[in-house]
Formats: sequence, C-alpha cells, structure tokens
Amino acid sequence: MTARVLLGDIVTFDASPRYHGDTMTPRHIANGAVAVDAAGRVAWVGGRASLPEGFGGLPVDDWTGRLILPGFVDAHIHFPQCRMLAAPGLDLLDWLARFTFPEEARYGDPAWAKARAGDFLKILFRHGTTSALAFSSVHKCAAEALFGAAQKVGMALTTGKTMMDRNARPDVEDDAETSGIESADLIARWHGVGRLQYAITPRFAVTSSDAQLQVVGELVKCNPGLVMQTHLSESRREIETVARLFPAAKDYTDVYDRFGLLGPRSLFAHGIHLSERECARLAEAGSTVVHCPTSNTFLGSGLFDIGRVANESRPVAVGVATDIAGGTSYSMLATLGEAYKVAMLKGRRFTAGDAFAMATRGNAERVGLEATGSLDEGNWADVVVLDPRATPVLAARDDLSESLEERLFALMMLGDDRAVAATYVAGACVHEREET
Repeated sequence: MTARVLLGDIVTFDASPRYHGDTMTPRHIANGAVAVDAAGRVAWVGGRASLPEGFGGLPVDDWTGRLILPGFVDAHIHFPQCRMLAAPGLDLLDWLARFTFPEEARYGDPAWAKARAGDFLKILFRHGTTSALAFSSVHKCAAEALFGAAQKVGMALTTGKTMMDRNARPDVEDDAETSGIESADLIARWHGVGRLQYAITPRFAVTSSDAQLQVVGELVKCNPGLVMQTHLSESRREIETVARLFPAAKDYTDVYDRFGLLGPRSLFAHGIHLSERECARLAEAGSTVVHCPTSNTFLGSGLFDIGRVANESRPVAVGVATDIAGGTSYSMLATLGEAYKVAMLKGRRFTAGDAFAMATRGNAERVGLEATGSLDEGNWADVVVLDPRATPVLAARDDLSESLEERLFALMMLGDDRAVAATYVAGACVHEREET
C-alpha cells in the first residue's frame, strides 16, 4: 500500500439513515481531497485547496468530475450463488430445491470454492462494493476459501458456514453437532484476523431442526460480539412451512426468539410479511431487517414496507442488500433504485440521501464494521468513485441535475457497474473501469 491523495467531489454521511422521508443531507465537499496513509486509512479529508503541505508530495489519483463516496456495504449476499442469477423458480422454496441446493453442493470441492471466491470478490469490486455480509455454503472449506480471498486484499468481510440439517439434500446438509463444531473452529481460525468477522449462519428455520437451533443459540450466547444472520418472513409458503414445523411458536420471529437468536447483532433478511407483534419484538431486541428488493420482486415474495417496519413508534433498524442470487444485480446502485420503486408502490417516500446513507454508513453500523462506512479521518479508506456521466443516458440526465440529491437519485435509478469509475479497499485500488 502506497500513501496517496484522491481528488474529486466528496460525498459522505455523518449520521445514520432515518428511513422516514426527510432527506438525508450528506457532507459534500466540491473539489475535495482525501489523503490516504500507508496503512490504508483516511489521514485527512477536506477541500483540495486546503490540503496540508505534508501530503503535497504524495501520488495523486485525480477523479475530478466524479463523486468520491464510502464504498458500498452489501448487508446480505450469497457467495455460493454467484453464478446462478436469473434462475427461474416458481417461488422461494421451488427455487431453492431446483437451482440453489444443486449449485451450492459444488462448494464441497475446495478447489472449486477457492476459484469462485476470487471471482466473487472481483465482481463485488467492479460494482463498488467494498464490504459484505455473506452467506457461504454448508461446507467448511467454502467459508475458508472466502475468508482467505478477502484477507489477501485487506477486505472487511463477514461470513460464516451455513448451518442446515434438514429439508434440503444430503450434499448440502450437516447435523447439529457437526455444524456447531465446524462453526466454532472457523470462529477460532478467522474471526478478528485482519478485518474479517465471523457470522453465525443458520440458513433459516425451514432447514434447521430444534437441535441445530439450540446449537446456534449456544454459539450466540458464547460469542456475544458476533453477527448472527439468517432469513425471516420472506414468502407466504415459507411462513406456512415454519408454522407446521414449529407449532408451539407464536409466529416465525418467535421461533428464533425461543432459541435466543434476537439481539443487536442479529440480521434477518427480508421481513416482508412481519406482524405488528414481530416488528415490536425485533425493535425491542435491536435487531435488523435487511431489505432485498430485487430478490423479493424476482421471486414474487412480496413488497417490503420500509415505512411500516421502521415506524417511529417502535422502529426496526433496516439494511439494504442485493441478495444475490435471488437478487438480480450485484449493483448496489440498481438495488437502491429498486428499493425506491418498492417504497413508492407502498406509498412511502424514499430519497437518494436515505438510500446512499443506508448502503454505506447504515449497513456498516448494522453489520458491526468498525471504522468503515464513512470517510472520517482514521477510518479505512474503502472508497467507490462514481461517474455521474458514465453513459449517454446518465450524461443527458446530469445536464439537468440542479442539486447533489438529483445527481445521486439519477445514479441510483440509471446507474450500474458502468458508473463505478474505481473502487479502493483499504486505500488500494482494486478496480478501475476500462475506458472505451
């Protein structure tokens, strides 16, 4: 890593997103500069003309005319599904059985998992994603491969071995005892190494027995600082299945609650069909629901109501994510655009300020990533450089933009990986768009 200075228009958020339609106002420094030290952290940020003399001799990456933002944080994505976007399932459970489980079975091969891990990270970087909370497969070697690939590039990655011991197929199932032992081994081996975090990862209640959920609860209890990630209330048929499997539970959320899985480090993907009781309990526990808009519409699961879930009377924290490969794009820009459309269909106002704050600082806080998500001095220099004129359509729209809010809005509605001029992880450039 070489210390450097990045020049461009700086956009970063000093507060968490509010979700309620009051436009989030970012810190905006036109003609700004970000000085990055040799350790890969932000050493100084401000106006270009005010750059301290001590940084004057550093190499310069000149992104004049582009926007320099904190890198995107994807709060829910599946590493073993990286090849299978647009698999046409009838609904969630059909899609899992016909496409997902056969593909995830491949990750029992260490060589296959290692090769795919490198490819996966390259795709994330091309789309401006610098950190992720990722599901792996049930195979220990797959989590090892992903951790290893992320460690090589200094990435802040959170992942864990998926735990599921029923209702799948033998080559993607484990058992309660093995899942606990392998998860504990991975925690000891990888959690806290560099910028890596371990996530305790039961897939969802449909594929975990009472015995396995008890093991998950013990892991959570013994490792209170760890993230716990799973799925919740994604589709109607899934909810009906959970009700049959756990007849004593009050509802889907109560299944997890009975095993001690609710808490401030717990993230539940989807949450489309939550009852008022479930929202109140999740808010009380400080848990997060992660909105996955392209996945929800692609699989016909339903429309997430961010205004209802994050209601100020008992606000549930909300993240946003691609959910590859139920989701249909690796781009957080495209994902934010779809989140906006879903909010409109539910009668909610969802601004570009809210969206970008969620995808950067908000997601970083919910995943428990220290010193990332904003371009504050001392934070890691995880950066995405966005080009608001990357395509003819974007350029034409940019000619009409009269505010930063409008420029960001156009990027999230019309942008994709072509709008990502460059991506930096811990100050090192890991992707630069090829000019044509």
